[in-house]
Amino acid sequence: MHANANMLNELYSALDRGDHPTMAALYHPEAHFHDIAFDLRGKRLIHAMWHMIYDNGIETKIESVEADDKVGSASIVDRYDFEKDLAHGRAGRPVRNAIRSQFRFRDGLIIEHYDHSDPHAWGKAAMGGPKGFLAGRFRFLRSSVARGKLDNFIREHPDYW
Repeated sequence: MHANANMLNELYSALDRGDHPTMAALYHPEAHFHDIAFDLRGKRLIHAMWHMIYDNGIETKIESVEADDKVGSASIVDRYDFEKDLAHGRAGRPVRNAIRSQFRFRDGLIIEHYDHSDPHAWGKAAMGGPKGFLAGRFRFLRSSVARGKLDNFIREHPDYW
């Protein structure tokens, strides 16, 4: 298996076990991450995002990984409870999110990471009702909620970042 394919397997295995420092180490300092909610530039923000996501709990199943010297792809399925809040006894809404990821590599690290999934299905599962319908159709709604949560997470962990 190509070294970059091994790196992608390690990325998702680290996500599944909550090892966000290992995940962050796989990104180039100038990395770009983009999915249905986030558009992040720089390893620091990407690391904060993965830390926040794992703190809310996630299970990741790797379905396939391919990579060469320049590009890679992966298919994964994430399962988590959206807006789970254990401190307040709230379980959250169960989400199953099938993701197709595309990568570019530079200097043996991930420089670009693009995740593609169905925003309509995500909105219905994560939020439900009219709020989920709108979030599934309007990226700016997903982005504003996600970025607000990430900014709060970073403020709550000032010594870490």
